[in-house]
Amino acid sequence: MTPPASSQETPETPPSGTLAADLRDALSLRGLLLIVGVLALQLGFVLSYIGAFHAPAPHRIPVAVVAPEQVSGQVVDRLDAMKDDPVEARPADSEREARGLLLDRTVDAAILIDARGRKDTLLVASAGGPALTATATQIAQGLERAENRQVEVRDIRAPGAKDGRGMSSFYLVLGWIVGGYLAAAICGMAGGARPATLPRTVVRLAALALYALVSGLGGAIIADPVLGALPGHFGALWALGALVVFAAAATTVAFQVLWGVLGIGVAIVLFVVLGNPSAGGAYPSALLPAFWRAIGDWLPPGAGTTAVRNTVYFSGHALTRPLWVLAAYAAGGTALAVTASAFHLRRRRRETAT
Repeated sequence: MTPPASSQETPETPPSGTLAADLRDALSLRGLLLIVGVLALQLGFVLSYIGAFHAPAPHRIPVAVVAPEQVSGQVVDRLDAMKDDPVEARPADSEREARGLLLDRTVDAAILIDARGRKDTLLVASAGGPALTATATQIAQGLERAENRQVEVRDIRAPGAKDGRGMSSFYLVLGWIVGGYLAAAICGMAGGARPATLPRTVVRLAALALYALVSGLGGAIIADPVLGALPGHFGALWALGALVVFAAAATTVAFQVLWGVLGIGVAIVLFVVLGNPSAGGAYPSALLPAFWRAIGDWLPPGAGTTAVRNTVYFSGHALTRPLWVLAAYAAGGTALAVTASAFHLRRRRRETAT
């Protein structure tokens, strides 16, 4: 008896439990593409971190020069004429003005020239980055030796006793950033990268805003009363933490609505692969290569690190740009997520109608 035509036309498939079937299930096209994506992220991570940190070199470190009028211009010109532009000098009228410029983050060092003696003074604020202070000191010492002079280094704003190498600001912001994008990613995995309706997108963003408040509070508690690493600014740290976390979370939600699961990878590239090495943690921006120096201030890790550091150590000076950057990510991520969600919903309705 001839078998039915349908059974003759049925393609042969490997029996369940065979090696071929297991390979087919384990190495699906989607799985392979995800593995390739992970490999790209891994290599990007290695390239970005080694690229940023393998050869730190100073570039246009802002320095104030206090010297008698007859030699001030000469000192400024000499500093500006150094090979590879490690310093960008500007004159200051007095030590008091130089200290003010240093503490309001206009300059990173100040040199006080003693025209009557052979010993000058370098003012630094290592709370803004010990690596930068060490580099400025080396430059000053080299110049002084060439002139058969000496330099005394005075650190007028050092990190706190429990803030080893001034890195607590960076690590605090790093924790907030990781929490923000991971919370958004988990919400996406639990409820779909693209929420089914616009109200669900709004609810997800609202839930993440609440999470940001709790996360900011937790970070502030750990950094201030628990460890004492960044004491005396509890309320400001809480507010900054909430803003940092929600900026990362809202941006990640927007990426997920736009690109689905791939949006999580985009968030990791932005916040981890690019954002962390350029944030000014291990090396301030003036010591980084041009690419990382250019992007650091415009990404949440860099903006957050600067905001925390300047709040804790520099009386809230130079906060305008980092706060605007963080607010732009928070507001922009929210607006983009809502707009993209509404667009996808309208497109699905049109496809259903046709």
